[in-house]
Amino acid sequence: MPGSEAFRALRLLSRTSGGLLSGSEAVTGYSLLTPYSQQRRCLTRSMATEAQANALSTPDLSKTSPFAPWDAPVQVMTYNFPSMEPTRLVEYSQKQLQMPIRKDILHRAVIYEGDMTRQGTASTKWRGDVHGSHRKLMAQKGSGRARVGHKQSPIRVGGGVAHGPHPRDFSTGLPAKLYDQAWRIALSYRFARGELIVIDNNIAIPSKSTPFLMERILKEHGWNTKKGRSTLITADFDEELFDTMDKLKRFATLRDSSEVDVKNLLETERLIIEKRGAGPVLPVALAGFEE
Repeated sequence: MPGSEAFRALRLLSRTSGGLLSGSEAVTGYSLLTPYSQQRRCLTRSMATEAQANALSTPDLSKTSPFAPWDAPVQVMTYNFPSMEPTRLVEYSQKQLQMPIRKDILHRAVIYEGDMTRQGTASTKWRGDVHGSHRKLMAQKGSGRARVGHKQSPIRVGGGVAHGPHPRDFSTGLPAKLYDQAWRIALSYRFARGELIVIDNNIAIPSKSTPFLMERILKEHGWNTKKGRSTLITADFDEELFDTMDKLKRFATLRDSSEVDVKNLLETERLIIEKRGAGPVLPVALAGFEE
């Protein structure tokens, strides 16, 4: 038809660089036959690109803060025991309290600690370990009874144990850097949930006090069984305090800072750490805060 041939000719001219429609249409990137929606996209494409480039530009925060955003210290409030009154703010590194939570690393660390605590002393006597002669108890034929071998056989009373346990080492390996990362992840998990309490002074009670006093302190601050057990970490070994807390295991457990592992940081509802004893557990970022 004449109409279809005319449209075909216009389309052919619009595609050629030297055609009749190679003026403003070629510059803008569309022809007279291009739909209006595509024409608007062609006209606004350059402006949108410039807007995105401006949006991606970020201000230089290093000029307004002495620390880079990834190096800014984390402020932690310390408290006075047993009144739990706020005393001062202490700054710690983000690498200690703001690590991303990695459950796989925590799992590997807990399994590693569990394997290290296994004794592996279970031992049984195999058939080669049982004392006695290895001669055949009776003839193979002629007795009318079942065939038997020597008395060390596992099917006889007093014989050896088939495939029984022998002393072995259950410990597994874990890179030191990965285990250190698990420590910091566990502390970051507690800090993010508001379950990390730093004590500015010592966790102590008056001498010759009864366990009722410590129980009253735990209940007063909500550290009892209704809100979960607590883990108290001290710097020094106080035998009297440890004996008192040993009678209050249903409320909390007391540990020395040198005996704390990743599992201890995760097994209770909150951590109560002495700042003076937080060196092995929570190193201070700035040396000026060290006592």
